[in-house]
Amino acid sequence: MKSLILKTTALFFICTQIGFANPTSSKKVKKQTIKMAILLDTSNSMDGLIDQAKAQLWQIVNELSYAKYGITKPDLEISIYEYGNASLAAEEGFIRMVLPFNSDLDEISEKLFSLKTNGGSEYCGQVIDMAVKELAWGKNEDDLKLLFIAGNEPFTQGKVSYKEAISTAKEKGILVNTIFCGDYSNGISGMWKDGAALGGGDYMTIDHNKKIVQIITPYDDEIIILNKKLNGTYIYYGEKGSENKSKQYKQDVNAAELNEMVIVNRAISKSSRLYENSTWDLVDALEKKNVDLEKIDKKSLPKELQNKSASELKNFIALKTKERKEIQTKIRELDTKRKKFIATKQLETNEKDVLENVMIQSIKKQALLKNYSW
Repeated sequence: MKSLILKTTALFFICTQIGFANPTSSKKVKKQTIKMAILLDTSNSMDGLIDQAKAQLWQIVNELSYAKYGITKPDLEISIYEYGNASLAAEEGFIRMVLPFNSDLDEISEKLFSLKTNGGSEYCGQVIDMAVKELAWGKNEDDLKLLFIAGNEPFTQGKVSYKEAISTAKEKGILVNTIFCGDYSNGISGMWKDGAALGGGDYMTIDHNKKIVQIITPYDDEIIILNKKLNGTYIYYGEKGSENKSKQYKQDVNAAELNEMVIVNRAISKSSRLYENSTWDLVDALEKKNVDLEKIDKKSLPKELQNKSASELKNFIALKTKERKEIQTKIRELDTKRKKFIATKQLETNEKDVLENVMIQSIKKQALLKNYSW
């Protein structure tokens, strides 16, 4: 009898650990997500801010790709709003949601490059209020929820009180960070610092017209060559597969047209876990196990693959998977060397007052408070 009790107790303990005996333990653990809303002033004076955002997106993404929450690696979702643009509807406060929360890095890049400046009225309280209420922030308390608003006019303008908008943000666990494009003391008098203090975030200032110093490294050319080879490992499929493959190429072109540093940083992002395209790329899709090669519409594939059997297609994808992993590993190895080179050179420059640096510094500090690490 004693032996039976011991066996039953042991069995109950095992079942509890795997979630059979305890209903609450069978709940699926939610994966953490870094959710970041970026609110950009696109009035006439903000061309420099938009240029910095375009140029530095990939470096910010690269830093976030190393984030950890315990032993897990969080997902990343970015949303973009523009405000203060005279071409937008006055009844909407000259505000537009450019992109809801999205993890498609090519889509995020495309939307950033679509932004154009045009003079208007900048209503900070209203755009914060809209972003807080419209976006799907979710209820996972372990998510890192960040809002960054950048501009250069008084924070107090508009019919919506910034204090009320930020109060609503805090109720949802959203940290509000303010980036004033101009002199530190002017941002204080314009209540930008007060907004950050109320929102539990950081008050930062940048020189939005500052030209970014481009540090060329001995590893850049090889990374750019590898990026072109990496593109060759993507196999489009589905209704919008070809369109998304073209978008990938277009965002490479956009990055390259800014400067060499941007296309290198984009290539590094494309070698990270955050660059995931299972909705249109067969390599990622097969790895995620969300595609059936037997049922795939062959007409949506590249012409050279349309007559292949499911077995032949699987073998082809396996080769491209191996090739991609080798290229991505090589890019990351070169990036490690590149970082060391840049760190030495940065001691000779002063790049503290640009968008990328202030955002990364703020994100890391706030992430640590929620047990994220790097």
